[in-house]
Amino acid sequence: MRPEGIPWSTDDKGIVTLDIANRGVFNRIAQKFFHKPKVTHVHLDETGSFVWPLLDGEKNIIELGKMVKQRYGEKAEPLYPRLAKFFQVLDSYHFLKWRDLR
Repeated sequence: MRPEGIPWSTDDKGIVTLDIANRGVFNRIAQKFFHKPKVTHVHLDETGSFVWPLLDGEKNIIELGKMVKQRYGEKAEPLYPRLAKFFQVLDSYHFLKWRDLR
């Protein structure tokens, strides 16, 4: 599911942008001395932008995959390896909160 505290928006083309605050001591130093931004804007691709709003903590990857398949058809293939990679990348940046749906 989407973790609380990550603001996001959708543009007129449906592309989702995550606004990630750069916090912590090292980020403050980088902002002050190297003019790094206080907020990083992460733009998702078309499929990621479709999936992101659906991450409500209720749907599992199989259900999400069916929705992606219905929306994009064969263009989504290979469906589950791509979805798994998407979740892996989101998780590596702590943009996901995992929940047991059992």
